Amino acid sequence: MSRFKSKDIVEERFKTMLREKGLKVTKQRLLVLAVVGEHPGEHLTVDEIYELVREQYLDIGMATIYRTVQVLVDLNILDKASFDDGYSRYELKRVRSSNRRRHHHAICQTCGNVISFEKDLLEGMEQVLYHALQFTAIDYEIKIYGYCKACTNNKKEKYMEETT
Repeated sequence: MSRFKSKDIVEERFKTMLREKGLKVTKQRLLVLAVVGEHPGEHLTVDEIYELVREQYLDIGMATIYRTVQVLVDLNILDKASFDDGYSRYELKRVRSSNRRRHHHAICQTCGNVISFEKDLLEGMEQVLYHALQFTAIDYEIKIYGYCKACTNNKKEKYMEETT
């Protein structure tokens, strides 16, 4: 499916969800959704979303962005994540047939780069939790802190320079 068709499907789904909740379909809400959708794999802050939307709609206010982002989170269209940097970050929820995300993040401690990856890293954990605690897991996310390839290479280069 082309990216354009996928975008249209998400927008139509969003319009339907808004109407079902008795909320208005507004240009501002559609722009916020479009801007986040145009930045796949990025983890945008509200400030970044605001700046991107203002490129197309100067009259939008920060309060509108906050409210719209919250509506998108409440409607389960956006994922909200925190990477321990003091900001909430948002991205379009990835649709999977099982309704489980298995969407994790590797976070570089040097440059702050966040790399998304999808892999079921804890196969069997849900069954162990259920049998041991009668706990039914519905979702989870793993954050791994370390150093990205570029920062690792920079550290190696600095070390080599210091030792020669």
